[in-house]
Amino acid sequence: MTQSILVAEDEMIVAFDLRDTVEEAGYRVEGPHAGISTAMFAFQKERPDLAILDVQLNDGMVFEFADKLAEQGVPIIFHSGLHTREEIANRFPGARTLEKPCPPADVIEAVNDALGAAA
Repeated sequence: MTQSILVAEDEMIVAFDLRDTVEEAGYRVEGPHAGISTAMFAFQKERPDLAILDVQLNDGMVFEFADKLAEQGVPIIFHSGLHTREEIANRFPGARTLEKPCPPADVIEAVNDALGAAA
């Protein structure tokens, strides 16, 4: 079965680019979601194998949602232009961080690494 990746990103050009990049690598994408509420609803319907999250979505900061994902053992990749790797690492030590803009090859490498580490 194809692994699913939840994408939460409120900048639509970036969101669709992430979706296309991940789909082209052979993964199934849930989203993109511009807000925490729709991402949370999708998560409640089906637990993803991985989540790629922008830190700031159109309805707030994503950390509370990320806590719920982490509690369920879902690997997280934060994709942000605002927050430093150190800030995120302090709160989510097991998460990966990609700074925007991020080349597609780096996104796929992070996804493959995170899913490999979770296996």
